[in-house]
Amino acid sequence: MAARRLVLALAAVLALAAAAPARAEVVAVLQGLDKTTARISTIEAPVGQSVRFGSLVITARACVKRPPEEPPETAAFLEIDDVKPGEGKVTVTRIFSGWMFKESPALSALEHPVYDVTVLDCRGTEADAAKPGEPAKPDGAKPVAPTNPTAPAKP
Repeated sequence: MAARRLVLALAAVLALAAAAPARAEVVAVLQGLDKTTARISTIEAPVGQSVRFGSLVITARACVKRPPEEPPETAAFLEIDDVKPGEGKVTVTRIFSGWMFKESPALSALEHPVYDVTVLDCRGTEADAAKPGEPAKPDGAKPVAPTNPTAPAKP
């Protein structure tokens, strides 16, 4: 089963790379599902920055999208950590590291008892991206740390 998933993931990555030059984007737009409350949230994760969704810390390392004239294919390379507070210490466990594909969400999925995360889109221009330190749609995602801690707070 694992070997088949690996072969399918490799085939998808090769197909994505061979068909058309994909554009690197600035923001990975993700969908998060909290299974305990059935709440769905839109998470905007700027590439290279971490955002928080429940006990998860999600870092988008890359987000690529084919041009509109090509068959649709959107993929994001994500690192997802589960942060659990304990007695006097915090335990951080890497629960996912790899590519997620919008068109094939089951190919490389997060396996977590409480949360599901899937890729919705990639956005590319700075005008579309959230301001540093602020998520554009704070439904359920919160930035882990502001990108400019010296900036004055907004009322």
